[in-house]
Amino acid sequence: MPDRDDVMAELRLMPIWRLRARADRRSRSAFDVEPESARAEVSTTASDTETRAARIATLEWRDFATDVDTCVACSLCRGRRKSVPGVGDQNAQWLFVGEAPGSEEDARGEPFVGQAGRLLDNMLAALGLSRRSNVYIANVQKCRPPGNRTPEPAEVEACRPYLDRQIALIRPQLIVALGRSAATTLLGYDATIAALRGRVHRYRDVPLIVTYHPAYLLRTLPDKAKAWEDLLLARRTLRSIEQGAA
Repeated sequence: MPDRDDVMAELRLMPIWRLRARADRRSRSAFDVEPESARAEVSTTASDTETRAARIATLEWRDFATDVDTCVACSLCRGRRKSVPGVGDQNAQWLFVGEAPGSEEDARGEPFVGQAGRLLDNMLAALGLSRRSNVYIANVQKCRPPGNRTPEPAEVEACRPYLDRQIALIRPQLIVALGRSAATTLLGYDATIAALRGRVHRYRDVPLIVTYHPAYLLRTLPDKAKAWEDLLLARRTLRSIEQGAA
């Protein structure tokens, strides 16, 4: 009489055993592929970033604003009303750079148009300048961050090629960084305004002066005198450059 195991085997009811090692090999094989795929994905992203930066570096003024307006390189594009490329004389000696657009700038598509903008215009007028003549005004960030928060590092890096292209097109003789955020972004290290102002820095071989952001000066009136000192330093620096070129 056949025993129980023979009957179970004949009816194909015996458990089917698989070697654990074979399953483990399949698991390890799948695991081994994942890092390679991840590396390929990172590499593609880096390549796309380099390709985008190279393309922006060839933009001419006629295409610049449209390119900024269609940019989707960071999440800020989803919340903006208008992009804010910049405004002013495209052959200016002076380039003023702020951090990012605020709500009024986001509505109008032009930098420094609110109370801070009017103060900046008054500062320019005191130097015999205006935003339409020998001055160009831009921000590091071309789209408004939600709630006017500080731009995140990834957002700054996504937008930096546009500012670098503006500098290459304008070829300013002097850059004035308005506020700590713009200054530290351009200089590549963190420091206070007190530590940065009062001396000449450089960005992409262009002399750079650091001063207070006009919005800060509206809240801290006594520092207007310090900002005026910074602008006088900027004017002396520019005159020295002109005399050296003469």
